[in-house]
Amino acid sequence: MSTNETPAEKKPAVSATGDVAVAGKHSVFERLYTGTGAFDIVGKRKRWYVIFGILMLICLGSVIFRGFNLGIDFEGGTKISMPAVSATGEIAPERVEEVFKQTLDREASAVQRVGTGANSSIQIKSEALSIPDVTKLKQALFDQLKPQSPTGQSSPAQISDSAVSGTWGGEISQQALIALIVFLVLVTIFLALYFEKWMAVAALAALIHDVIFTAGVYSIVGFEVTPATVIGFLTILGFSLYDTVVVFDKVKENTRGLLGLTRRTYGEAANLAVNQTLMRSINTSLIALLPVIGLLVVGVGLLGVGTLQDLALVQLAGMLAGVLSSIYLATPILVDLKMTEPKFKEQAKRVHLRRANLARRQESAAAETDLSDDDALDAELRRERAYAVATSVPARTPKATDARRGAKPAGKPTGKKRR
Repeated sequence: MSTNETPAEKKPAVSATGDVAVAGKHSVFERLYTGTGAFDIVGKRKRWYVIFGILMLICLGSVIFRGFNLGIDFEGGTKISMPAVSATGEIAPERVEEVFKQTLDREASAVQRVGTGANSSIQIKSEALSIPDVTKLKQALFDQLKPQSPTGQSSPAQISDSAVSGTWGGEISQQALIALIVFLVLVTIFLALYFEKWMAVAALAALIHDVIFTAGVYSIVGFEVTPATVIGFLTILGFSLYDTVVVFDKVKENTRGLLGLTRRTYGEAANLAVNQTLMRSINTSLIALLPVIGLLVVGVGLLGVGTLQDLALVQLAGMLAGVLSSIYLATPILVDLKMTEPKFKEQAKRVHLRRANLARRQESAAAETDLSDDDALDAELRRERAYAVATSVPARTPKATDARRGAKPAGKPTGKKRR
């Protein structure tokens, strides 16, 4: 091939799906919106396995060796609540901790401010206290801090207490575990009937990843686990499964009748399905995460700790894990499971054989037509010389009278002697 070949004369690249790639570079956003398989997600699945495997090991290690920061509803104890405003201004949580330690000679488990303005309150959580200790602590808090209600009243009655039994939290955990098991069983049956067994296995693998990842985040960061956390934890399972089902439905559509075709392998058709639903997954996740982030901002910045924060934290971690696993984990696992079947292996061999034959034909055709500049110049000169020789001796044009007399063209012997 000539060394001065222009880019337009080069052979077009073949994409992972077997289609000819369009010449020129496209931006990331254009490839996202077109969804033509430009992102080779399935082809690089070993990389995703390593990344998600490392994350799983870190989360499992934290859950096993560090555990969770269980709230008072799970461990039991005493909770005391009081207004966070006094006649002299707002009451600092640090001041409450000092009074607690001076009165009972021990540390409180947690002292947190909830809410803002005149309706804000301070919650004190500690291990189970006896009735005399509770009475002594409430009196000390009133004597030293003088908390006031939103109406301006100041009395020991403004300080309330409640005892929480650890058995109640245990019952919540048990019911949540039962609900999780029932959910997984029903999901497995549904996916196996609607799709197929390997899709059900791949979806469950992605779901287990989301559960372990979310639990690991709570263990690593030290978020307090409350009943609201458990409720939010169960809600993320549906979101994770929804995104996976959307991708698998497109995979099912792209692979219908695939065994009789030789254009794409199963992995390439699945990768095309991921690309075609990639923008939808991103948009759905962003729309779902915006209100969750709003809950987190409102729960932490405006209302302080509480139910909103617990729900927002678990949903934020779970939704992020769900969208990532549905794109980078569920479909690659499905492809590996499907390629264990002999019929899909044979179909992949036929695809590669067809492409090899096509490549050989293209190379052969290119070799026949690909002449160097010198050879092309010589061929052109030979054609010009042949045309010149052919036109140098013009043929005799017969006269009209000869044609009427039936005379033969001049130059040919007639056998008669001229007079």
